[in-house]
Amino acid sequence: MKCKTIHKKLIFFLEGDLPASQMEEVQKHLSQCNSCNAFAKDLKNTLGIIELEKKPSINPFFFTRLKAKLENRMTEPSPAYGRIRLINILQPALFSLFLIIGIYSGIKIGQPASTKHYTEMLMQNGEIPYLNEMETETIELSLME
Repeated sequence: MKCKTIHKKLIFFLEGDLPASQMEEVQKHLSQCNSCNAFAKDLKNTLGIIELEKKPSINPFFFTRLKAKLENRMTEPSPAYGRIRLINILQPALFSLFLIIGIYSGIKIGQPASTKHYTEMLMQNGEIPYLNEMETETIELSLME
């Protein structure tokens, strides 16, 4: 048999799930091939570790200690209860405040700037006709020329 075929049947061989004829063939190959024999030993060790992990040791006092800890927690008043309650109230309030400030700022930023003061200053200096010639001359007149 080839090594590739043996590798496919090795787990079944180690668990004893192969027919007797195939078990003999695999055993014969393992006695002749050192690399497959080493691979079989590693696989057997790995399967042994997996079997040990499947059956964890159970501590008989675990449940009683857990139950005692839970009962102690239920009877002790929490010293930070007031602080937690305050945080639960303040957090949404601050979030709402920041949301309102953000919306107000967005509205203010989106509005066009007031040009009333700026236009008055330009008119005093006499610069407005040079900056905005379109208001003094209509499009039709400029196209007719």
